[in-house]
Amino acid sequence: MFKKIQKLLFPTIIALSALAVSASAAFYSVSGLSKLFAGAAFAVIIMAASLEVAKLVIASLLYQYRKTLPKFLKYYLSIACFVLVLITSMGIYGFLSAAYQETATKSTILDSKISLVEVKRDNIREQLGVYNEEKSSINNAVADLRSGLSNNIIRYTDTSGNVVTTTSSSTRRALEKQLDQAIGRQDIINTKVDDLNQKLFDYETEIVEISTNNNLAGELGPLKYLSGLTGIPMDKIINYLLLTIIFVFDPLAIALVIAANFTFSQISSSNFIPQPIRIKPSNLKTITKDNGKRTKIISQNDNDGLHYDDLDINKDGIIDENEKLKALNALKQQIAQTKLEGNDAKVDILKRRLKSLLNYFKK
Repeated sequence: MFKKIQKLLFPTIIALSALAVSASAAFYSVSGLSKLFAGAAFAVIIMAASLEVAKLVIASLLYQYRKTLPKFLKYYLSIACFVLVLITSMGIYGFLSAAYQETATKSTILDSKISLVEVKRDNIREQLGVYNEEKSSINNAVADLRSGLSNNIIRYTDTSGNVVTTTSSSTRRALEKQLDQAIGRQDIINTKVDDLNQKLFDYETEIVEISTNNNLAGELGPLKYLSGLTGIPMDKIINYLLLTIIFVFDPLAIALVIAANFTFSQISSSNFIPQPIRIKPSNLKTITKDNGKRTKIISQNDNDGLHYDDLDINKDGIIDENEKLKALNALKQQIAQTKLEGNDAKVDILKRRLKSLLNYFKK
């Protein structure tokens, strides 16, 4: 019992693998074809599912009866199976490419959002640059006005010859007025600069949040990395990947189906037990020869387990040349038929029987 289970284990694993790959290929193919013909999705699903089942049946049929099928039927079924593989591959390609396009569209929308925020950020940076320049100019003007106020000194010599130092009140009033205006403008500019810096920080934060708070970075990250590494556009990389998948997917399913058929046929072949030609003990006789043309039956020692009583067609206890020829031809025809059936284990057994029979006739 354990040996039988052990023999069936690996073929069963192959069959389950074939079923899993075939079922997943069928699912992707049917889904992809239904999207291509969305106007009649349900009808396409029924049609595509039946074709998927027919493809696996054709593969098994071509393997099991490859030597006995009529040539025209065999060629037609081979072409049909190949075309069905192409149809399945087309459906898988459509399904996977549609899934990629959905993700790529989300990525494009995301990139557009980031670009829009970057444009706003760049405008703020330009305004900030203008205000910073004005701020620098006002700071210099304030410094000059304050310096002017501190240097607002007039020196002259009076009639007595004394040097008199004084200030110009009108000049001082003018400088103080200009200084007040410059300081007021300086406060406005500082407030503007602070507001612009805050907006710039907000836009930078928004860009980071848009870039990180989504699942697209994980989905398209490897493709973007490969695109940057190889210099090939991401659309071409995904196209190469999809072609690789479809060229492996469905052909692998067909190969596994054929492999499952092969392994189970090997199990059934190993269980084949040939039925020997039985002889009744009462018919055992000793060898006599009649001019080398007629041979009487002897006991069944050294005959590889074969029994030759049934070779004596007329039951006269003698196997003549005609009976020998009929036995050999019948066994050769059985070997040829078994070869066509693909049962190699049975062919080996029949060949051993033929060899044993020939050795027996030479005695």
